[in-house]
Amino acid sequence: MRLPDIKQLASIVFSLAITAACLFGAAGRLAWQNAWVLLGLSLLTGLAFTLGRDPELAAERRNVKEGKSWDKLLVGITVLLGPMAVWITAGLDIRFHWSKAVSTVAVSLGIAAAVLSAALIAWAMRTNRFFSSVVRIQKDRGHTVIDGGPYRFIRHPGYAGSAVYLLATPLILGSTWALLPAAATALVMMLRTSLEDATLHNELDGYADYARRVRYRLCPAIW
Repeated sequence: MRLPDIKQLASIVFSLAITAACLFGAAGRLAWQNAWVLLGLSLLTGLAFTLGRDPELAAERRNVKEGKSWDKLLVGITVLLGPMAVWITAGLDIRFHWSKAVSTVAVSLGIAAAVLSAALIAWAMRTNRFFSSVVRIQKDRGHTVIDGGPYRFIRHPGYAGSAVYLLATPLILGSTWALLPAAATALVMMLRTSLEDATLHNELDGYADYARRVRYRLCPAIW
């Protein structure tokens, strides 16, 4: 198994630092067990996403300048601003006690949902060598339709996993108020999914046929 390189490890550490700063800065204390649980999950998922990853895919995922112009705002919201809003809202909730206590069962369900959704994302990454960070048709890499792995069931498993992970985060942190920015960000994720799907229909050979075979974008039997 290929180990993460320095750039990948630095990216994981930087992401954890941003998450921790938002959580503990908003909460005003380090003694917050749920936040440490989330950071542990974030570390494990970051390693799972990078361990054994093709260096060519790793380079592609750093190539954010080549994405569609309309995607720059959406990726900023779904990858950075939305999650930050969830972490900060949860921290403020813990500091000022806005929410009633979230049950241990709900926290456990959130952890389980996060683990399963992270596994789905990792599966999609391993299956799809064109799993870019931005919306673009990778003609320079011989972009083709991927229909194996989780792509047999839904057309955008990466977005599906990301949305579930984001919605599970408030449960893990024990904050019902944080569900508001999480739900708003998930809606933006759905918009991004729809726009990317339209781009693939219009610009990627064979995608329309694939979409006729695999009918649903994010959730089987729903959408």
